[in-house]
Amino acid sequence: MRTILVVGGGYAGFYTAWKLEKKLRRDEARIVVVDPRPYMTYQPFLPEVIAGAVEARHAAVSLRRHLRKTRLVAGSVTKVDHAHRTVIVQPADGEPFELGYDIIVVTAGAVTRKFAIPGVAEQAIGMKHVEEAVAIRDRLLTAFDRASVLPPGPRRQRLLTVTFVGGGFSGVEGFGELLSLATSLLKAYPEIDRSELAFHLVEARGRILPEVTDGPGQWVVRALERRGGRVHLNAQVLSAADGHVVLSTGEEFDSDLIVWTAGNDANPLVHNHTDLPVNERGLLVVRADLRVGTDAEAIPDAWGAGDDAAVPDLAMGPGAVTVPNAQHAVRQGKLLAKNIVASLRGGRIKPYAHNSLGTIATLGLGRGIFQYRRIVIKGLLAWLMHRGYHVLAVPSWERKVRVAAIWLTAVAYGRDIVSLASVQHPRRAFVTGGELQPVREDAAV
Repeated sequence: MRTILVVGGGYAGFYTAWKLEKKLRRDEARIVVVDPRPYMTYQPFLPEVIAGAVEARHAAVSLRRHLRKTRLVAGSVTKVDHAHRTVIVQPADGEPFELGYDIIVVTAGAVTRKFAIPGVAEQAIGMKHVEEAVAIRDRLLTAFDRASVLPPGPRRQRLLTVTFVGGGFSGVEGFGELLSLATSLLKAYPEIDRSELAFHLVEARGRILPEVTDGPGQWVVRALERRGGRVHLNAQVLSAADGHVVLSTGEEFDSDLIVWTAGNDANPLVHNHTDLPVNERGLLVVRADLRVGTDAEAIPDAWGAGDDAAVPDLAMGPGAVTVPNAQHAVRQGKLLAKNIVASLRGGRIKPYAHNSLGTIATLGLGRGIFQYRRIVIKGLLAWLMHRGYHVLAVPSWERKVRVAAIWLTAVAYGRDIVSLASVQHPRRAFVTGGELQPVREDAAV
């Protein structure tokens, strides 16, 4: 049998393997997925994990539970040698080893874009994985506990100051949900006044949410500022050393929590460690039918999709590529599985062509925005549409039921406001014997 190797178990990789399991005959091919994490992160739920509206485990889809006919290899692919049909895998423990294949599917995803800004690597938290979303939530809840016993002053203000860098969907949704959580916490913390909360959203461009048109984008800015947020447009972070944020506009402030959502960067594996063709941005060169290569020539037995691939966007016209989002990655993964099966059986390989279903974002409890062409829906209805769409989109009925149950429970009992930041240091109580230890400013990072 042929071996189909899927590099990466994110959206595109998971759906490719999942659909291949359903379509391949028993003796037709074997599937191998290599990923360091044992789960696929359903990233649209991360803002709601931050807010406590979705349990962290429910935003993670177990690979072993759902890919039962697939061999799962826990490790990271560090090199692809397609000329010899091999990859090098680095496991968490032990020495690297070589893995052979007949067909490769590169869906390694993208990484968070970082810049050489002082303090960012030491102070900021990303928002691409479940553990990051959990840390952001716990960091805010712990800050409220610490600030509630401090007198007014710089240290208390720093604890109650939150900064998001990046005004794309991840940044805006995370900012809106965390602002909603912080506002709701005030009822449980009478020692803290609403005026003490300082939420900053920093965006280098002159607008946020580039996926929507100017009008809805401006409405989102006004909506966030009415709720107490501060949106800094045409502003860049020059430094975040020791939590002291310095903006290009001249503004400065101390922030205990800095969340970095300034876009995606090329995956180092694809950019630097493969003999497959990449473009000037470090993305895999992919044809419209998801085979690696150009229109003039396809690379045999190599496929790519998702955030690490420059997939032509036929709906937008010549030269356009699909934007890196879940909507495209899921559909590309499904089509990729169909095309691989078709290629094995000598069938017709179809190009990827998908017209957008619109853009939708949550801005906090009961608030959202949706746009499809000229149709714009704001507020509660858009928020309900966001929840309805994503509970249907998350893979497996088991996850759909769990998420829906959490939402229904929250209607009756509200958000859970317990911080479990101590799980990041599970041995502290054992080592100290229960003695209170001073908390470092970066203890939760």
